[in-house]
Amino acid sequence: MPLRWLWLLALHLCAGVQVRLAGAAVSDSFRKCSEFFYMRTPPAGVGGGSLRWICQRYGDKPRYATLYDASRRLAIFSAYTFKKTDGRGRVDTPWMYEPQLASADENGNMRTLPPSGETTPLIEESQALLEDYTDAVEYERGPLNPDQHQSDSPDKASTYTLTNVVPLVVDFLEGPWTAHTHTVRRRLNNFCLGPAYLVTGVTVAGLSIRRGRETRLAVPELVWSAYCCPRYDRNSPYEVRYMFPVYAAYGLNQRGQAVLEVPLKTLESLLKSHSDMEANLALFYRDCVAENTAKKKK
Repeated sequence: MPLRWLWLLALHLCAGVQVRLAGAAVSDSFRKCSEFFYMRTPPAGVGGGSLRWICQRYGDKPRYATLYDASRRLAIFSAYTFKKTDGRGRVDTPWMYEPQLASADENGNMRTLPPSGETTPLIEESQALLEDYTDAVEYERGPLNPDQHQSDSPDKASTYTLTNVVPLVVDFLEGPWTAHTHTVRRRLNNFCLGPAYLVTGVTVAGLSIRRGRETRLAVPELVWSAYCCPRYDRNSPYEVRYMFPVYAAYGLNQRGQAVLEVPLKTLESLLKSHSDMEANLALFYRDCVAENTAKKKK
């Protein structure tokens, strides 16, 4: 590493830079992007190492929220609002990174990654890079907020940042997890009558990806997701209706594993058994309360 890069990296680390800018995308809370959580309340009881709260900004607009563990270079969860969509993915979108994880002096918009070999140490130390996946052929970048759950082009583009993806086993990602993503998309398209709030995240258990001699990023053990749709079609078939207003799913990040759909409390009980989760874990405020959509009699 060139001496001038080492000097710059040491300067930022020793200065103890804290990301607290008024327009910051990275902060110590989700206060500036709370609209992506049910009742503007983020999940409680989700822990980690060196946590960063990212309001994922693209085109000067917050698009969703991500809790990021900088020590593991891994997204812990992304929270977003579902947009009715045909499920088509965006093509030819360049991968981006979060500048404010590297330096508080950057603006809050995600930015296109520099060409390979031109990434500064400040970026490389603060987050995962495309090069981390090059030799890890068993894994692929799995989005926590998938573009198939967004409708307009900017919202879709904003999902292509490395702070929104985690290393998933290729067979698991391309098979059961992608199938579940489309199952939820069709269900919410057809039966959710108002906003739907989703939180998708991971747990870890020690496995990691190395590049050369360096441990670069953690590999998820478990992938989980939950949605909250307070206003839904109460005339929907029973096999769908019991999955409203809230339901959840999880799967082991391994080849040959399935994704299991379960009630919210079942998922939360499972997550509480992991070391980074606390006893007061709650993914949605008051477990997501159904709205009364019945018409009042005159």
